[in-house]
Amino acid sequence: MVDNKELKIPFYAKTTIFLVGLFTLIAMLYIAQSIIIPIVFAVILAIVLHPVVHFLVRMRINRILAISIALVITVLFIAGLGILLYSQASKLSESWPALVEKFTQAFNQSIAWSSGYFDISPRKIHAWITETKSELLNNSGSAIGQTLMSVGSAMVVVFLIPVYIFLILFYEPLLLDFVRKLFGTSNQYQVGTIVTKTKSVIQQYLIGLIIEAAIIAVLEITALLILGIEYAILLGILGAILNVIPYIGGLIAVALPMIVAIATKDSAWYAVYVLIIYYIIQIVDNNYIVPKIVASKVKINALFSIIVVIAGNALWGVPGMFLSIPLLAIVKLIFDHVEPLKPWGMLLGDTMPEPQGIEPIIKK
Repeated sequence: MVDNKELKIPFYAKTTIFLVGLFTLIAMLYIAQSIIIPIVFAVILAIVLHPVVHFLVRMRINRILAISIALVITVLFIAGLGILLYSQASKLSESWPALVEKFTQAFNQSIAWSSGYFDISPRKIHAWITETKSELLNNSGSAIGQTLMSVGSAMVVVFLIPVYIFLILFYEPLLLDFVRKLFGTSNQYQVGTIVTKTKSVIQQYLIGLIIEAAIIAVLEITALLILGIEYAILLGILGAILNVIPYIGGLIAVALPMIVAIATKDSAWYAVYVLIIYYIIQIVDNNYIVPKIVASKVKINALFSIIVVIAGNALWGVPGMFLSIPLLAIVKLIFDHVEPLKPWGMLLGDTMPEPQGIEPIIKK
């Protein structure tokens, strides 16, 4: 006689299996980061470029040629932006000792005033300033050099990304057909609908992020040029890129031009002006640019935004910080379109549920 009873796994066994699987996944992501990071960047860029390729194909251009045209334009744009940032960063690294000297003098004056006002021993403060200055000069110079060397070594990996993008766009029909068939013939229609909707929303979200970054860069560069802050182009572009990282990125983005303003201007009021202008730009971004341009369907709450940024940095370093939010948005979109996973998508979102149980109490 055949026993038709289902095998029930205890809760602690399910939890153990889940934790072991999660640990294994994280370990694999960390060990294979040199392989995974370029592929993730390539997938994101391929999703962004897909509408361009589709438009060129509809214009009766050969698919391979259409992919090549879109890819060449993207590579030229990124290369031009990279050359501009590299030239600005090189100038900043050359003048870094002078900036540290000026910033130390301004900081020294403010500390001297504070020591007199709060009756603190000036000798200890000056000793600390001298020690901090030498450490900042040495560590910052070596950090800039290491950053430039890291960028140079990463160029080998960067050259692989266009190849990945081309192949992903070329084999897109095969990859989508594989996903549909992976879940069986009975679920092909549902899976196809989910894939189509998710792909569309992801494209809108990522393209919206790029447009938002471009607008923020123009606003910040214009503001810094009006104030006469040096390295306005570099600081504006870096601020727009850092703006992708929620909360943490905004603080770093405003701190950099404030430090440069203190180091290069005679009055500390310029740093205050930078803070005010960046705050106004953030208000415009949060209330007008993001709701109108970035897809409104992707809303991630502050708690998981900060957690995923910190986790991305711990797992993949700086690339992980920038990839964390788009990847979390993609995961949330998939959760929102798969019925069993919708509670997880709701958990990642910022839509607060209506209070439960309050209305009956009031009626009583």
